[in-house]
Amino acid sequence: MYYRIIRNDILKSKAITLTTTIFVAAAAMLVSLAAILFVNLSGALNELMTTAKTPHFMQMHSGEIDSEHLQAFAEQNSNVDEFQVLEFLNMDGSQIRFGDRSLANSVQDNGFSIQSEKFDYLLDLEGRVINASDGELYVPISYMKDGIAKVGDKAIVSGKEFTVAGFLRDSQMNSMLASSKRFLISKHDFEDLKNLGSIEYLIEFRLKDLSKLNEFETAYASAGLETNGPMITYPLFKTINAISDGMMIGVILLVSVLVVAIALMCIRFTLLAKVEDDYREIGVMKAIGLRISYIKKIYLAKYAAISAVGCVLGFALSFAFKGMLLANIRLHMGESKNSSFALLFGIIGILLVFLAMIAYVNGVLRRFRKISAAEAIRFGTSQEKTTGAKRFNLSGNRMFNTNIFLGVKDVLARKKLYATMLAVLMISAFIIIVPQNLHNTISSKSFIKYMGIGNSDMRIDIQQTDNMPEKAAEIIKTMSSDSAVSKYAVLTTKTFKTKTKDGLEERLKIELGDHSIFPLVYSEGRAPAAEDEIALSAMNANELSKKVGETITLVIEGKEKNLTVSGIYSDITNGGKTAKAVFTDHSANTMWYVIYAELSDPILIGSKVSEYAKRFDYAKVSDIDEYMAQTYGSTLSSVGKASKSAIVVALIITVLVTLLFMKMLVAKDRYSIAVMKAFGFTNSDMKAQYVSRSVFVLIVGIVLGTLLANTLGEMIAGAAISSFGASKFHFTVNPLSAYLFSPLLMIGSVLIATIIGTSGAGRIKISEHIKE
Repeated sequence: MYYRIIRNDILKSKAITLTTTIFVAAAAMLVSLAAILFVNLSGALNELMTTAKTPHFMQMHSGEIDSEHLQAFAEQNSNVDEFQVLEFLNMDGSQIRFGDRSLANSVQDNGFSIQSEKFDYLLDLEGRVINASDGELYVPISYMKDGIAKVGDKAIVSGKEFTVAGFLRDSQMNSMLASSKRFLISKHDFEDLKNLGSIEYLIEFRLKDLSKLNEFETAYASAGLETNGPMITYPLFKTINAISDGMMIGVILLVSVLVVAIALMCIRFTLLAKVEDDYREIGVMKAIGLRISYIKKIYLAKYAAISAVGCVLGFALSFAFKGMLLANIRLHMGESKNSSFALLFGIIGILLVFLAMIAYVNGVLRRFRKISAAEAIRFGTSQEKTTGAKRFNLSGNRMFNTNIFLGVKDVLARKKLYATMLAVLMISAFIIIVPQNLHNTISSKSFIKYMGIGNSDMRIDIQQTDNMPEKAAEIIKTMSSDSAVSKYAVLTTKTFKTKTKDGLEERLKIELGDHSIFPLVYSEGRAPAAEDEIALSAMNANELSKKVGETITLVIEGKEKNLTVSGIYSDITNGGKTAKAVFTDHSANTMWYVIYAELSDPILIGSKVSEYAKRFDYAKVSDIDEYMAQTYGSTLSSVGKASKSAIVVALIITVLVTLLFMKMLVAKDRYSIAVMKAFGFTNSDMKAQYVSRSVFVLIVGIVLGTLLANTLGEMIAGAAISSFGASKFHFTVNPLSAYLFSPLLMIGSVLIATIIGTSGAGRIKISEHIKE
């Protein structure tokens, strides 16, 4: 019996049934996709880091190294499982060529390594440990993705010829967010090139228990071992590898939750429309004594069938799209062994969507208890109370056209009825604006303030080279006499020991120099101005439990010195753990220099970058815009795809929801439409009234959705960004896109859907609907 009822009902309302099924399918597809992508990402990342045996603690060091001291420390520390020191041969990008292309403009530190013997393996695209033969060159996977090199290409490195034998996955340096890239060559070739670049050491440890990592970091710092370079730990390697795809999955998950909410509202639309159509029949069934639970089952059976079909279709669609979305994960990390679990989590996701649909339908059908059998049989439609617009009278209208006035009055009189459509349009605006604003923020030049550096035109890095102070002085001398340079700043990074509340020592990387020339945006406080002040990155401030105005103890030139925390700023470089101060120091070794410059004419940026790069070949010279593009290119691409997809999804939702709502409204207003036709209103008048209702609700929805996107949306995006070092996150909004083009797209979609959805109003006959 239920089968026959469902079949007949579907045949009677094909368009509404199809639309509802599409919504359920979209919700199920997005939830399933988010689950599948998340499980695959975590599985592939774990598989990569397990196979490669990623170090738990890695200290990069340039300069002399005391191997015996390090070996003794590794043997004596009970937490150490394995220890090794790898050589990383830094080579200027201009010395690395693939055909007619060089890496001269690369912002990455490109270097050469041999395969490790104990751990930190470099893997091929099949996930196997690579053994390079003489003359073979294995290239980082990012250069394959950018189309710089392909298998079989001839590569020239400082005059020595290699053949590109393949591409490698590097569990440390895969991501463009990692500032270095390793090429793999044989031991013999490495020895040939060794004198043509500068050696940097990767001091690596794997621990018996990863939970003891903080304890080990403190022990390493207290032992006075090599520290002239960045220090990175296992959790940060994981974050850097996962961030690009992780942000895309986050956007999909956010959109999927909102689409599920919209799907529930759409089911409410169609269900109320169906109940409105069947109002007299429901009254008859109640009058002859049928139980409410039996009547509910008739409707519940139909929506259970629609939900089941929609969920299965959504699950199938998620498989159609997952290959495209998993491509980047598979390229950088390989296949996940959790693919079977991904399938299971995808199924659990669609089951949750199905159960949510059924529970919601059951809740909506509770209104059957309130239906009066006598009233339903007499009027054939529900009798609404239209309060809330009593002072809004047609006789007092001087502002609007009559049809527009009546449309707006109807919305104000039946606010509860239109609240669902308003909520859907508000969520649609939110879905369009939040991913768009996130993409605009990450791609804008102002995003650099979340990197812990000021806004400049050119950046020069000096590191992994001898006589750094003399070389920095040489560049400064040139800049001071260069009329094209309007201002510049020299910042020197050194490592100092700090005393924690527990009396333990930790290392703190501090950037020394004048921070007022290219100022940061501080989330709290201000830049350090006096020698007894220090500014901390948000992550360091959290770890050290320091707030603005509190003091921190540093060991400077062998003496303890108390510095006051003047400010806290965002920083997503160097693991988010940095500090800034203005005091002078001659005891600690210099880790690196960074020189920022602003040019008098922005047109000169390209030529000046090339000029300084050629003149000072020991330094890495970057255009700040290019630096951002190369560092965040992958993340930008992922968020950009998610943003465009969100716009398409939101517009489809807007059209379908408006269509459903208008059809429901026409069904509900059959009596009112017949009365108005009797008074002489034409079909075009009716259409104008419904259009004015839609546009009025849409405008309110866009305004509320925009406010929600700029408050709640900004908080959600800020929470994601703050997980890797940023704080006090604010959207950079493109006004034309967010406040003009997006609303126009929504208005156009709503107008088209309203015109189509209200076409049935013209077919309503006066004689059939004006009855006692």
